[in-house]
Amino acid sequence: MSEPLLVQREGGIAWLRFNRPERLNAIDAAMALAFRDAVRALPGDTTLRCVVLAGEGRAFMAGGDITAFGNADAIATIMDPMHEALALLAALPVPVLASVQGAAAGGGMSIALAADLAIAADNAKFNLAYLRLGTSPDCGGSWNLARLVGLRRAMGIALLEEVLDAPAALAAGLLNKVVPAAELAEATAAMARKLAAGPREASGRTKLLLRAAAGRDLPAQLDAERENFLACAGTADFAEGVGAFLGRRTPDFPGR
Repeated sequence: MSEPLLVQREGGIAWLRFNRPERLNAIDAAMALAFRDAVRALPGDTTLRCVVLAGEGRAFMAGGDITAFGNADAIATIMDPMHEALALLAALPVPVLASVQGAAAGGGMSIALAADLAIAADNAKFNLAYLRLGTSPDCGGSWNLARLVGLRRAMGIALLEEVLDAPAALAAGLLNKVVPAAELAEATAAMARKLAAGPREASGRTKLLLRAAAGRDLPAQLDAERENFLACAGTADFAEGVGAFLGRRTPDFPGR
């Protein structure tokens, strides 16, 4: 039996690949637990610079494995570890990038929305698809969708069960970039390397400032910006960034 999640490390980049391609990477309890355990190991890794979420085979993820939805307890064994993992990724002080091909439906779309950035192949299709099962979103889909596209657009996508192809998802603000399917792996790796080459402390603090901004008023956000800027100013990355700017060269951030 193959591992439900493949974990690969390339320098400062951690790749988490959902690995049930014969089921379009539908989430079962084993995958949910493997995902949670892999994410739990990330916060203490000071060498980590970027996390990539990807799916093996022809789809990113076709949501939860409906054959495992026997009752509420069975569903909870899938949902609870997924929710824990996604909350940890949101709080992780490095960028999380989703790489999407083919179907991103139900929980698959919610997971793609939960990432900090997303790149997709031109064959990607996004569909929340919860209503057809007679249920509401999970994996943060309702929280992230409304914040990414606005309330009215989110209502249409969710309640009218709109299917968005890659160009439509890009236009709606769900994606950062669309590339030909044959180029997705290379383009994802290039974007991940760019993120990993950035100043780790500043990137992490920028991510967390942006994620927290909607819950603060302007004075509180200005205070948070001041605190985080001054914290960054004490890092080796800041010294390198300033020195590179003044020296008119490309910075080489040490990541501390």
